[in-house]
Amino acid sequence: QYKFRDLTIEELKNVSKTYPNFTFSMNTYTFKDGSQKDLLNFSGTVPVKYGNSYNIPIHLWILDSHPFAPPICFLKPTVNMGILVGKHVDAHGRIYLPYLQNWSHPKSTVIGLIKEMIAKFEEELPLYSLSSSEAARQSELLSYIAKITAGDADMKSKSNIGGGKNEGCFNKITVVGAGDLGTACVLAVAAKGAADKVVLLDLSEGAAKGGTMDLEIFALPNVEISKDFSTSADSKVVVLTVNSLGNAQTYLDVIQSNVDLFRGIIPAISHYSQNSVLLVASHPVEVMTYVSWKLSAFPKSRVIGVGANLDTERFQYILANLLKAEVLAKDAWIIGEQGEDKVPSWTGCNLLANQKEAMAARNSREKVANRAMEVLKGKGQRSWSVGLSVADLTDSILKDKRKVHSVSTLAKGYCSINSEVFLSLPCILGTNGVIEMVELEEDPLVQEKLQSSAGSIHDLQQQLKL
Repeated sequence: QYKFRDLTIEELKNVSKTYPNFTFSMNTYTFKDGSQKDLLNFSGTVPVKYGNSYNIPIHLWILDSHPFAPPICFLKPTVNMGILVGKHVDAHGRIYLPYLQNWSHPKSTVIGLIKEMIAKFEEELPLYSLSSSEAARQSELLSYIAKITAGDADMKSKSNIGGGKNEGCFNKITVVGAGDLGTACVLAVAAKGAADKVVLLDLSEGAAKGGTMDLEIFALPNVEISKDFSTSADSKVVVLTVNSLGNAQTYLDVIQSNVDLFRGIIPAISHYSQNSVLLVASHPVEVMTYVSWKLSAFPKSRVIGVGANLDTERFQYILANLLKAEVLAKDAWIIGEQGEDKVPSWTGCNLLANQKEAMAARNSREKVANRAMEVLKGKGQRSWSVGLSVADLTDSILKDKRKVHSVSTLAKGYCSINSEVFLSLPCILGTNGVIEMVELEEDPLVQEKLQSSAGSIHDLQQQLKL
C-alpha cells in the first residue's frame, strides 16, 4: 500500500543502521476524522544531553505517501515519566518541529528529523521523572476517591436531598471530554465534594472505552456519563478538557483543529447552561479560552482558563515548605502563559522605606524566587494534577469563596496590552467567575514579558479561522 515502497524501505534501513535499538512494526493509526490506516511505525530511544545524558523514548508513524510526506511523531513516556508541554511537544506527547513543517523530499530525511529532534530536546527537555511527592499527591487523590466509592456520609446526605434524580442539584458541574484529563477532573471534583452532581460529557465515537467504562462499572455517587448535550443543562460550571487528536503537522494546524472542535461544542453548552462559568483546560489554554469567549458570547468574567493556578499553588508551596520563605509565599504568583514563558510576580509586598534596605530585600526575594522557579521547572502537568487544580477552582466558584487564583482572564487594558488576549493573572473568583483582578507590584521586566506574551498570542489568534 506504500506508493514509494522502495524509497521508504531504503530510508528505514538507514535509520536501523544509525539507531539499532529501534523496533519496527505495522499497526493501525486512527486519524482525527475517525479514519484508520495500517502504517509502518517504529519506536526506540534517542540520546539527549541535558546536563546528564538521557534516553528519550519516541514513536514515529510513516505515512503511505512517504518520503514525500513527513512522519507523525510522538513521545512514548514510560509510567514513571511525565510530559513537559513546550514549544515542540503538546500535552499528548505529539512532537512539532520546524523540520516537519518544512519537510521536502529528497532534502528531508528521517535521520535528519531525528537529529533536529535531539537538538531541540537538548534545548528543552520534553520529559521528567515523577517525584515521590507527586506520587504521594496521586495517592492522596485515590484515597479521597476510595472514600466516595465507599459512600461517604456527607456525599450521601447531598445525594438524598429532594429524593428525585435532578431535584436538589443546586451545584451541578459538567466536564466536557472523557479522555484522561476529563476523567481526572471528574474524580477530583467528586472527591472535593463541592458539587451535588457531576456530568461527564463523552463526545467520543462508539461505545464507552477505558476510564469512562470503568466509571460506569464502579458507579460514583452523583456522577452521570452521557453523550447528550442536554444532560449538561443548568450547570453552574462547565469544564472543557477536549483536545483534537489528528494528523495535523504544524502547531497552528493543531490549534485550528481544536477551534473546529469547539465550534461544535460551545454553542450547545451555551444554549443549555446560559448562566454557567466556562472553565477551559484545553490546550493551549490562553487561545482556547479566547475562542470559548468569542463562540459563547458570554461576559468576560464568566469565561476563564485554568491558567497558572497549578503552577502558582506549587510555587507558593515550594517557597513556604521547601525554602522556608512563608512570608514571601503569601504574596507570590505565577502569571502570564502556561509553559516556559510563565513569570513569577508579587502582590502586597511591603518593601522597606529605606531605599538601600528595600533594594537588598528585593534582591534577596529574587534569589529565593529563582531557586523556587528552578524546582518548579521539573514539575510537569499530569492529568491528575490538572484535575486537582480544576477541582480547586470549581470549589471556589461554587462556594463563592472569593479566593484569589491565577487564572486565564481577558488581559486587554492591563500592562498597556491593547489586544484581546487571555493571560493568567491573580483574580478573585466567586459564583459568577472573575469578580475582580488583584493589583500586582509594578515591575518593568514582568510587564515586558506579559506584553511579549500578549503579542505572540495575538499574532497566533489572527491566523485562526473562527
